[in-house]
Amino acid sequence: MEINFKEQQRYYKAQKRVKAIKGFYTHLTVYCVIIPVIIFMNLKFEPHFHWFWFSALGWGTGLFFHWLSVFGFNLLGIGENWEERKIREFMNKNN
Repeated sequence: MEINFKEQQRYYKAQKRVKAIKGFYTHLTVYCVIIPVIIFMNLKFEPHFHWFWFSALGWGTGLFFHWLSVFGFNLLGIGENWEERKIREFMNKNN
């Protein structure tokens, strides 16, 4: 019974990880499709002011942080086991 529960936990974590990776690649694909459309519209209808940079850089920054949360390090220190570590920390303080 214990082994089955741990196996289910591992499966759930792997499933969650795959969903996060899929979400990032969906985000990246949408970015790669929409930004060229925005650039085209800007250069076609208002070529004297390149406002597409605001969209590309703003959205690109969000995409970068999405990448960091999926593949890179966590800036706030809240990782997968953050809750477990905090619970153990508080339990050890109370003892």
